[in-house]
Amino acid sequence: QVQLAVSGGGSVQAGGSQRVTCTASSSSYRRYPMGWFRQRQDKAREGVAVIASESNSLYVDDAKGRFIVSRDLAKDSIYLQMNSLKPEDSAMYYCGALTKLELRTGSIFNWGQGTQVIVAS
Repeated sequence: QVQLAVSGGGSVQAGGSQRVTCTASSSSYRRYPMGWFRQRQDKAREGVAVIASESNSLYVDDAKGRFIVSRDLAKDSIYLQMNSLKPEDSAMYYCGALTKLELRTGSIFNWGQGTQVIVAS
């Protein structure tokens, strides 16, 4: 099983920025879309941003204009740069590999561990 290692996250003040990184243990995932999902307290896990290539990505409406998903195939990594963070962005953020480029959790076939992002008001 390919491992997806997540790093980054932590606490930040509202209006600040955070960057999270997800690195796959195998280059075999280069052909798959990958993305970021989050789970807020007492809420279902939801898609935030997914990427196949730099020119092919999707964002949840709330993330558009604030978050940037990117990918470095040579490093088998994806990144989520989160700017202008709001308290409601506080959540556990998960990385996942998808069977297709969409924001639905049903397309995830492998999850990384989560990393907590806390945005203080």
